[in-house]
Amino acid sequence: MGRLGKRGRKLEQAYLDLGKKILLEGNHKEDRTGTGTKSIFGHQMRFNLQEGFPLLTTKRVPFGLIKSELLWFIKGDTNIRYLLENNNHIWDEWAFERYIKSEAYKGPDMTDFGHRALQDKSFNEQYQFELKQFCEKIVSDDDFAQQHGDLGKVYGYQWRHWQTTKGEWIDQLKEVIEMIKTNPDSRRLLVSAWNPEDVPTMALPPCHTMFQFYVHDGKLSCQLYQRSADVFLGVPFNIASYALLTHLIAHETNLEVGEFVHTLGDAHLYLNHLEQMKEQLTREIRTAPKLKLNPEKQSVFDFEMMDITLEGYDPHPTIKAPIAV
Repeated sequence: MGRLGKRGRKLEQAYLDLGKKILLEGNHKEDRTGTGTKSIFGHQMRFNLQEGFPLLTTKRVPFGLIKSELLWFIKGDTNIRYLLENNNHIWDEWAFERYIKSEAYKGPDMTDFGHRALQDKSFNEQYQFELKQFCEKIVSDDDFAQQHGDLGKVYGYQWRHWQTTKGEWIDQLKEVIEMIKTNPDSRRLLVSAWNPEDVPTMALPPCHTMFQFYVHDGKLSCQLYQRSADVFLGVPFNIASYALLTHLIAHETNLEVGEFVHTLGDAHLYLNHLEQMKEQLTREIRTAPKLKLNPEKQSVFDFEMMDITLEGYDPHPTIKAPIAV
């Protein structure tokens, strides 16, 4: 792939600048996982979607996982079975953690498996076996999946099934798409995933808490507010996911894409991701890929995995890093 021009470089440079800023200026903070972070508070990145699709090229980011997770959200699903059926294991540990804390679990002690697996090779082998058995049973056993595969009222549930005090349901995503079509100048084009009443029962309270759309000059832009941002592992997914969502909704509403604006609260690098971030910063940005959507599909809710493809994605190799649970 050829070198990018100045405008094209901005598409990924904003992310790399964030990583560099945290390495240089980040505050040391303890966190829920016990891993520790370097953190800054309040940061914004802007991605012009006219310049290409913002999937990082300085390391490989698995687009198939981004597609399946977003489609899972759009469907309003909260059970990891759909993800597992599409070879997506992003949410495995969250469901597994709920399972091992339940009375149904009769296996070996898995307490604090995230840290123990990194420190104890024999325990990690045992943990990987138990996790694999769990995932296989989610796929093969309907009753087990229904009982132990659900993550609570996380993202997709709130997007599609927000429950009112009257016991009624609000399909926020469907309503915001209709508003974009009928009242594009509205300042109420937003979807919230943060429901304080439901937070205690969620496997993970939403990190990307709300997003808002803006229509101007025939273009659809989206701004996401993310309260907590795992910059090395999570944010590359979040950028691409909401850029894809913007493309899908623009497609349905007959608009061009504008900007994706990513506003972060606590933007952090875990202490066991610092060297990986430094390695990524040494790599040269490559040409951004192009997104292709099936023109025969119109509604956001009709898209499946095969309807969404990329052209020209030629990234540097993957950089592995442990997940903090």
